[in-house]
Amino acid sequence: MFAKFAGRTAAVLSLMAGLASAAGAQTQTVNFEVKAINQFSITSTPVTLTITTATAGSDPTPVTDNSSVWAVTTNQTNAKISASIPTDMPTGVTLGVQLAAPAGATSTAKNLASGTAQDLVTGITKVKGNALTVTYTLSATAAAGVIAADSRVVTYTMTPGT
Repeated sequence: MFAKFAGRTAAVLSLMAGLASAAGAQTQTVNFEVKAINQFSITSTPVTLTITTATAGSDPTPVTDNSSVWAVTTNQTNAKISASIPTDMPTGVTLGVQLAAPAGATSTAKNLASGTAQDLVTGITKVKGNALTVTYTLSATAAAGVIAADSRVVTYTMTPGT
C-alpha cells in the first residue's frame, strides 16, 4: 500500500513540476481609455421670486434666491455652462442668474433673454465641483406695473471643452 501511495505521490509531484516550469513569466496586454466626460446637474426644485416692497422714490427692491445648487465634472479644458429662457420677461422685469464657479473657473451674473444663451461659467477645466450655489435675482422697474404670477423655464447647457 505504501508503494502504491508513493507511486501516486511521485506522479502528482511530477505533474506539478511540469506545471511549474510551464508557469514561468507570462504577459497580457491591457488596453485602456478615458473618454471625454462633461456632466452637470442642477437641483430641479421650482424657485419662486416675489417682489413685494420698495423704498419711496426707488424702483421695487429686487429679490434673490440661492436655495438651488449645481454640480459639475469634466476632464476636459475650457468647458462652459450657459443658460437661456424660451420667452422674454415682461417689459421692465429682469431675471438674472449666477452660478458659483468651481475651482479655476470664472462665473459671471447674467440677465436672461429669450433665445440668447448667456455664458454663466467659463474656463471649467479638469475639475469636479459639488453643491455650488445657484443665485436667481428678480428685478422690476416701477413702470413694469403689477405682473400676475408667471414662470420661465431656464435651460442650462454645458458646452464641452477640448
